[in-house]
Amino acid sequence: MAPVKGTKKKRNFDLHAFLANIGEGRKVLLFPKKQNIFVQGDAADAVFYIQTGKVRLTVVSKTGKEATIGILGEGDFFGEGALAGQILRMGSAAAMTDCAVLRIEKRAMVNALHREHEVSDMFVTYLLARNIRYEEDLVDQLFNSSEKRLARILLLLAHFGKEGIPEAVVPKISQESLAEMIGSTRSRVSFFMNRFRKLGFIHYNGGLQVHSSLLHVVLHD
Repeated sequence: MAPVKGTKKKRNFDLHAFLANIGEGRKVLLFPKKQNIFVQGDAADAVFYIQTGKVRLTVVSKTGKEATIGILGEGDFFGEGALAGQILRMGSAAAMTDCAVLRIEKRAMVNALHREHEVSDMFVTYLLARNIRYEEDLVDQLFNSSEKRLARILLLLAHFGKEGIPEAVVPKISQESLAEMIGSTRSRVSFFMNRFRKLGFIHYNGGLQVHSSLLHVVLHD
């Protein structure tokens, strides 16, 4: 027999297949547009994985002011605070479009992370990327103009960078939501959106589409 090489062949890991066979403690849930998945103050007893659709994350202050802190899409996790000792949800999650979401009970997810190193590595990488995004958001709020912040959030919402192909952003996303996300007013968002459209950076065709030319707003002073 030929000698076996010292390096092991790394098997391809299929996250979708793994999550589909995680066993007890998982359930696929369907949410119509605008339905709450969980609300602030609910028990934090599960992690969620988006199979299809988009989910909006919000938080409400003690004075009743609501802010959008993120919009997630297919392949994203949310509700992961349950794994870090969070007892109650610190924010709310609602379907922005019709969604198929995998709900994984806290114990089942913890067991999966301990049992499958690929899942653990993937999940840690995902959380680190999310943390970096939050840091970038903070820097964006502190140092960039509202016009640049709007351009950046539109590019992020469109998942721009996938082979340079513009993707439809969430259909009919409100200017109020965009204003919340960039810390500005609806009138300013309306002004910049009209400007971007006239310059050909964005256009409407059933949904909002973003083009690579919008990067000029982010990259130039």
